[in-house]
Amino acid sequence: MVTTTTTTISSPASSSSTPSSSTLSRYESQKRRDWNTFGQYIQNHRPPLSLSRCSGAHVLEFFRYIDQFGKTKVHTNLCPFFGNPNPPAPCPCPLRQAWGSLDALIGRLRAAFEENGGQPENNPFGARAVRLYLREVRDSQSKARGVSYEKKKRKRPLPEVVPPQPVPPLPPSSTH
Repeated sequence: MVTTTTTTISSPASSSSTPSSSTLSRYESQKRRDWNTFGQYIQNHRPPLSLSRCSGAHVLEFFRYIDQFGKTKVHTNLCPFFGNPNPPAPCPCPLRQAWGSLDALIGRLRAAFEENGGQPENNPFGARAVRLYLREVRDSQSKARGVSYEKKKRKRPLPEVVPPQPVPPLPPSSTH
């Protein structure tokens, strides 16, 4: 039996001195869950790993680990549906974490690292290797699924033109 989970990684809530999750925004809750999950990952790492010794290579190891819980079908080069955004039939290609999910996860973990006392210049989630990995995932998934991830130019909204309102006539003055 194959089970998959959502692309947001989660873990049991750990005790913390921060307010209860009912007062946190969705983003803050996700960030806390992701941070706790990464913390559990490095605690269970063999050999044991402290956060201060964590590098971009360890972050990539973590991403490869969570890839198994992804829900995005990524076709292999040998698959007849490679490059087809809407395959007509099922195939045995693996499910992976989607590029967008990884991108958001990296952003949340970068922020959580610094909020938990890490120095920005030592942030393993901002390492060059992590940025290159994310770009590689984006490119390979876009080719495999036939979807382009090129940046679209943002259209500036036109200023709203409000038609002038007619000025109501003044009531006739009454002079008695």
